[in-house]
Amino acid sequence: MRDQESPDLREALKAVAVALKQSELPFALIGGYAVWARGGPEPEHDVDFLVAEADAPEAARVLKEKGFEVMQPSEDWLFKVFLDGAMVDVIFRPSGVVADRSLVERATTEEVLSVQMPVLPATELLAQKLNALDEHYCDFTRVIPVARALREQVDWARVAHETADNDFAAAALFLLRRLQIVSPAPHT
Repeated sequence: MRDQESPDLREALKAVAVALKQSELPFALIGGYAVWARGGPEPEHDVDFLVAEADAPEAARVLKEKGFEVMQPSEDWLFKVFLDGAMVDVIFRPSGVVADRSLVERATTEEVLSVQMPVLPATELLAQKLNALDEHYCDFTRVIPVARALREQVDWARVAHETADNDFAAAALFLLRRLQIVSPAPHT
C-alpha cells in the first residue's frame, strides 16, 4: 500500500509514456515497473524507461517541452524527469552497454495502467538486472523475487550467455538454480 504523501509513480509512468509515444521516438519501459507489468512485485523508488543513446537528447528536449522538469545528473548514462516529486529515469546506457534502437525495439506492446506502451521482455529485464550486479551493488534479495515471478517468461540459457562475463551474475544464477527457481544448467 502506497503512502498518501509519497509521489505518485504510477501517474508519472503514464504521463512520461504518453509524452514519449506522442513524440514517436522508440522507447521501452524497463526496470521495476516493467517487471511489475509482467507479473513481478511493484517497485517503490522510481520508474525507468529506455531510449536509444542517439535519441536521448531529443527525448529530453521533447519531455522538457511537454512541461516536465528534466535534469542531467552527474551520471552520463541517463537523465531524470520529475513530475510532482515522482522521479523517472530515462536510461540510454543500461549496465554500461550503449542502447541502440535494436535493443529498444525488442519491446512488446503491453497495457500498463490503461496505457499501451512498449515493455522490454522478461529475458532482457533479467539480463539487465543481473548485469547490474557488481562489487558495489550485489543484492540478491532484489533479484530472487523478480526471477521467481518471471521465471516462465525468461530464456534462461540466453540470460546465462548474456551475463557470462559477470561473476556476480553467475553467482546469482547459481543461487537461483540451487533454489530451484531456474532449472539446472544442462551438462555439456
